Amino acid sequence: MAKMISTVMSNLTHCPKTRLYPLEERQLPPGTRGQIEFDMTKCIFCSLCAKRCPADAITVDRKGKTLVFNPFRCIICESCLEGCPKDAISLFSHWRAPVTALYEQKYQPEPGQAGD
Repeated sequence: MAKMISTVMSNLTHCPKTRLYPLEERQLPPGTRGQIEFDMTKCIFCSLCAKRCPADAITVDRKGKTLVFNPFRCIICESCLEGCPKDAISLFSHWRAPVTALYEQKYQPEPGQAGD
C-alpha cells in the first residue's frame, strides 16, 4: 500500500511521460524502417521485386504495365530494393499517419512514358 501511495504522489508531481498526440508527432530514431515508395519513371516492369518479396506484397503485370503494392503485407525486409536493377524502389523513414481501411497502391507509367 505504501509503495502504491508513493507511486501516486510521484505521478501527481511529475510531467506526463506520454506525447500529446496528434499535437506532437513522434520523432523516429535513426535507422528506422519506414515505408517503401516506387519511382515509376525508372521502373521497367521486370518483376524482380515481386519475385524477391517473401510476403507477396508486390504484384507486377508486365503486359499491362501495372505494379500493385500492398503496404499491409509488406514486412519491410528490403529484398525488393536489393533486387531492383534500376533503383526504382526507395525506403523512406518518415512518419505515416494511421489508416482506417486496408488499401493497395496501384502504379502505372505516366502517359507518354515507355516504361522500358
